[in-house]
Amino acid sequence: MAMAIKISLLCSGLFLLSGMLTGVWKYSHIMKSENHQAPVYVDIAHRASFFYSFASLVVAKLLEFSPFSEFWQTVIVIVPLSYFILSVTAYIKEGFLNQTDNMFRERNFITTWFMYGLIAGEIGGFVLILGGFIYSQFFVK
Repeated sequence: MAMAIKISLLCSGLFLLSGMLTGVWKYSHIMKSENHQAPVYVDIAHRASFFYSFASLVVAKLLEFSPFSEFWQTVIVIVPLSYFILSVTAYIKEGFLNQTDNMFRERNFITTWFMYGLIAGEIGGFVLILGGFIYSQFFVK
């Protein structure tokens, strides 16, 4: 199995575990709070973990048909997966800090330049992965 696929599957499993653990955290807040709601970023971390778990599986499957070398597959997949990891980590951090305000209210390096990098890295990396799949499955005989 190619290293990029192994990395994607590992991330998928870790995101799934993160979703389960943040779900317990979310549930404990729901049961303790007067309004029966978890902090906003605990809820976001919980849902994002599950979303990224399945996104990582899709990436792993598409990489099975990649025309790129194993080295380039690994380089390409690390970019979007790193941003997935950083996003969930940021949500968990905000949840621990019990932030109830939108972290994008204040413009700073993270809410501006990090987000530009995230947009370029996630979409760019996935376009290469999907493009490789399309190329190998529809254009190469």
